[in-house]
Amino acid sequence: MNAPFAPSSTDRYLGWRPERCDRVALVLQGGGALGAYQAGVYQALHEADIAPDWVSGVSIGAINAAIIAGNPRERRIERLQEFWDRITDRKVWWFTPEGDIFRQARNATSSFLTTMLGQPGFFEPRRTNAWLAPAGATDATSFYDTSPLRETLLELVDFDLINSKKVHFSVGAVNALSGNFVYFDNTQEEIAPEHVMASGALPPAFPTVQIGTEHYWDGGIVSNTPLSHLLAQEDTLNSLIFQVDLFSSRGPIPRTMQDVMGRHKDIMYSSRTRMVTDLFQTLQGWKKKTHEALSHIPEDALNEEDRKLRDELALIPEHTILQLIYQQKSYESHAKDHEFSRTSMSDHWHSGYEDTKQTLTRKDWLTIPPDGAGIVTHDVHRDFERR
Repeated sequence: MNAPFAPSSTDRYLGWRPERCDRVALVLQGGGALGAYQAGVYQALHEADIAPDWVSGVSIGAINAAIIAGNPRERRIERLQEFWDRITDRKVWWFTPEGDIFRQARNATSSFLTTMLGQPGFFEPRRTNAWLAPAGATDATSFYDTSPLRETLLELVDFDLINSKKVHFSVGAVNALSGNFVYFDNTQEEIAPEHVMASGALPPAFPTVQIGTEHYWDGGIVSNTPLSHLLAQEDTLNSLIFQVDLFSSRGPIPRTMQDVMGRHKDIMYSSRTRMVTDLFQTLQGWKKKTHEALSHIPEDALNEEDRKLRDELALIPEHTILQLIYQQKSYESHAKDHEFSRTSMSDHWHSGYEDTKQTLTRKDWLTIPPDGAGIVTHDVHRDFERR
């Protein structure tokens, strides 16, 4: 078993954290243009003096995670803003009248321009459409070239800083040959721009990214959130986890075909975050029962392996998960994840900022559960629905 990652206090800025908290984690789901919501979440955490020890992401979450982990604390907001300003640097309409119908039309125009032109500093259309390119040609397996993203990452992210391991960093991707989900983790390997790009290489829009002899696609194909990687760690660190989802698993019954397409995407990419937490809660429950059973057996009736298991199970960590989920606006369509207008980006950023500030007012949530409680999850939107 690998030793748990726990940098010394001299290597990291601790900031504020609750009592008995050994680790603060920021877990970022994929969601394209909606990723500006995550930047707003981080800004609110930064202003509250909450500093993540571990930043993990998939797809656009991997990019945001790289910018956070790959910059000193005092430059992170600036770099996030620079990234999102760069990739939304296209004027869609000079003026948008008030009313949902006009905003819907503007958003439709924006997503159409993304489809036709790509996004500055992110991706651009192939010279030859993939349907017309011969098999084996560079242009044959994706509609866009992501070379601009690599240049952007090299400019805005200090990969030497990521690889210094001052902040634990991990991103998820899928091996295109085996179909297996993998994590690129700076405690296990040296991170390069290709690892971040692989996590966001969503087909058929983007090409696979080659790392060594393997080829990778977007981790969201299999799981759009890297939460399970953190919960599966074999360590004893109590954690405060900010899980930031860009697609909501809950929503209304569709009334139009646009609604159907949007609801389908939400369910597909929400990635069963609640299922992951329920699964690990159940697992921790069984571990606790096993520990109790072993504790009732006389010492001389246990062998060395039994004693080792009993002692390990006595140290099961507790986790508090604060789940922040982007709430779709009434004028947004199924294309919300590739609608990169500057106005929508600012709206998403502001939503993440305000949702996080509201969550942080719940001081009773910002605690580590008592011994034996396992995993406790809070969701500010669901909590207010119950009132």
